[in-house]
Amino acid sequence: MSPGTDKQHYLNYTQLALLAIVLLVLYAICISVYNGLFHPLASFPGPLSHRISIIPRTVYLVTGRLPFHVANMHVKYGSVVRISPNELAFCELQAWTDIYGHRQQGQKEFSKYLGFYRPIRRKSSGSIMSAPRHDHAFLRRQLSHGFSDRSMRGQEPIIGSYVDLLIQRLRQHGGDGGKALNMREWLNWTTFDIIGDLGFGSSFGCLESSSYHPWVRTITRTVKDLGGIQLATWIVKSGIWGSRSEHKKQVNAKLMQRIQLDAGRSDLIQGLLRKQGSLISAAAATLIVAGSETTATLLSGAVFLLARNRDKLAILAREVRSSFERDNKITLSSVSCLSYMLACLNECLRMYPPVAIGLPRVVPKGGAAVAGNFVPEGTIVGVWQWAINHDERFWADTWEFHPERFLDNDDPRYQDDLLEAMQPFSTGPRNCIGKNLAYAEMRLILAKIIFNFDLHLADDSKDWLDRQGVYFLWEKPALHVHLTPVSH
Repeated sequence: MSPGTDKQHYLNYTQLALLAIVLLVLYAICISVYNGLFHPLASFPGPLSHRISIIPRTVYLVTGRLPFHVANMHVKYGSVVRISPNELAFCELQAWTDIYGHRQQGQKEFSKYLGFYRPIRRKSSGSIMSAPRHDHAFLRRQLSHGFSDRSMRGQEPIIGSYVDLLIQRLRQHGGDGGKALNMREWLNWTTFDIIGDLGFGSSFGCLESSSYHPWVRTITRTVKDLGGIQLATWIVKSGIWGSRSEHKKQVNAKLMQRIQLDAGRSDLIQGLLRKQGSLISAAAATLIVAGSETTATLLSGAVFLLARNRDKLAILAREVRSSFERDNKITLSSVSCLSYMLACLNECLRMYPPVAIGLPRVVPKGGAAVAGNFVPEGTIVGVWQWAINHDERFWADTWEFHPERFLDNDDPRYQDDLLEAMQPFSTGPRNCIGKNLAYAEMRLILAKIIFNFDLHLADDSKDWLDRQGVYFLWEKPALHVHLTPVSH
C-alpha cells in the first residue's frame, strides 16, 4: 500500500470521527431543546441545566450533596421542582398522600421506580423494597407478626442482652471520660448484632469482639455504592460485584443456620420460613441493612445533636435518671414512659433523617394529580425528606434542635409546626414495616447510655454533621465522644 493510500485512509477516519462528534453535539442540542421547550414537564420550574440534562443531578448525586441541593432548589423555585428532565421533587404535605398513600378504589398505584430500587435487573422479584405489589403484599403478611408490638415485647430479652453488652463494653474500652470512643462504630455493632439474632438466630459477634464482622464491614463500606449503583460507572467499579455476590452468599448461609434452629422460635422471619423461593433470601438481605444501618445512623445523630445541645441533654438526663433507680429497670416497656426521650428522637429524625433523599415513584398511566398539579404518566416523583424536614413553612426554628416541638405542651413557639410533614418511615401501604423495632431499639439504647454516662463531644467531632455526604444513606465519619460514668 502506497503512502498516498495510507494518508487517504487517515483522512477518511478523521472525517468520520469529526462527523460522529458533530452528530453527537447536534443530538445533544436537539435533546436539550426538546427537554427545555417541548417535554411534557416543560412548564414545571427548575434550573435550566437540570431541565435539559440529567448531568447536573448526577454530579450532585456522586458528590453526596443532592438532598441539600434539592432543598435549596425548593427555596428558590417553590414546592415542586424539576430536578432532571423526567423527575419532579415535591415539598408539600399532600404529596405524601398523593404519591405514597393508599389508593382509592379505581385509582392506580404509583409504582416504585426500578431504576433506583433495582438498577440491575434480575430474574427474581427483588427485595421487599422493590417487589411488585402482589409479592410485596405477600412478604409483608409473612413478616407482620415478627414486627408487631407483641413480638417486640417477646423479643425483649434478646434486645436487652445486647444493649447491656454495649454498656459493658463501653465501660471496658474507655468509658471513664478520658479516651474518646467512636460511637458510630459501637452503635453499628449493637444494631447489627441485634438484627442478626432477631432475624437469623445468631449475632455477628461485633460487640463480643469489639470489632466488625468482615461481612458487616463490607455492608457498611458500600453505603456510598447503594446510591451510586444507579450509574454505570459505579456499577463496573472494582469490588462492587464481588461484595454483592458475597453478601448473597452470607445471607443464604445465615438463612440455613436459622432453618436448623427450632422452627417455633419467634423472631422476625419466622413467617417467611414457612415459604420458599428467592423472595425469602432477598427479603432477609434487606432486613440486615434496613434493620441495622438506619437505626445506628439515627442513634449516632441523636448522640451528636444531644451532646452539641447540652441544655436539651440535661433535660433528657434528668428525665431518664429520675425515672429509674437501677439500670436493670430500664426495659422496652418502661422506656415508653419517657416523653422527652421520644421527643428527642423525633427531633433527631427531623434534623437528621436516616434516609434524607426522595424515594422515587412513577406516575401511572394516564397521569395523576400530585399536590394540586397534574403530572404526566411516566414521570418520576418523590418527596425529599431533608427538604421537607427543613422547610420553614412547616417548622419554626427549622435549623435548631428543639424536641419541645414534639411535646403536647402548647409551647407557643411551635404551635404552628406541621408535624405530619415529617414521615421518616414513609407512609401508605409500603411504609417501613420495622418502625416498631426501630423505636424500641432507639429508646432502649439511648436511655441506657444516658443513664450510665455523661456525654461530651471530642474536638474533632464538633462539626461531624457538616462533614457528611448523602448517597442512599449518610456516609458517616467517626463520631468521637467522651463518656464519663455516672454514679447512682
